[in-house]
Amino acid sequence: MFSLLALTLAFAFPALVLVAAAKDALSFTIPNWIPLSLMVIFPAAALVSGAPPMTLGLHVAIGVAALVAGMAMFALRWVGGGDAKLFAAVALWLGWPALPTFLFGAAIAGGVLALILISLRSAALRPLVLLGPPWVNRLAEPGEGVPYGVAIAVGAFAAFPASPLSAGLGL
Repeated sequence: MFSLLALTLAFAFPALVLVAAAKDALSFTIPNWIPLSLMVIFPAAALVSGAPPMTLGLHVAIGVAALVAGMAMFALRWVGGGDAKLFAAVALWLGWPALPTFLFGAAIAGGVLALILISLRSAALRPLVLLGPPWVNRLAEPGEGVPYGVAIAVGAFAAFPASPLSAGLGL
């Protein structure tokens, strides 16, 4: 029973992050229920993982710092509100020492994503992109934003194995 609960909680994180990335890529939105679910499930995952209180405090501090950073990036119009909330919820789950891997992975993935979108939005590729499905057309629309939830997800997947919660949940 306990290991089934740990397994369920361990897979909740990647499943929710994957759904957030897909929703962002398809609609340029991340529904509030996704970061909220991550935050609500976190205490149960932390309890089941057996992480010491000091580690959990560090997770919470990192999550709060990430929320403040996300709010600043949102205020500067660098990211959307859903991206900022997802960024904070993911940072809460990952904690230290996974945080640098998360930040580096998300930054690199964001750069690659931006280059791909610039290419898709170029005059040379735009006619070909128009033959694709509507969601790809929207991604390739000049002037549209960047679904940074995709980059956050890449960073999250890169960092999750280094997270204390991942180790405590048996992954």
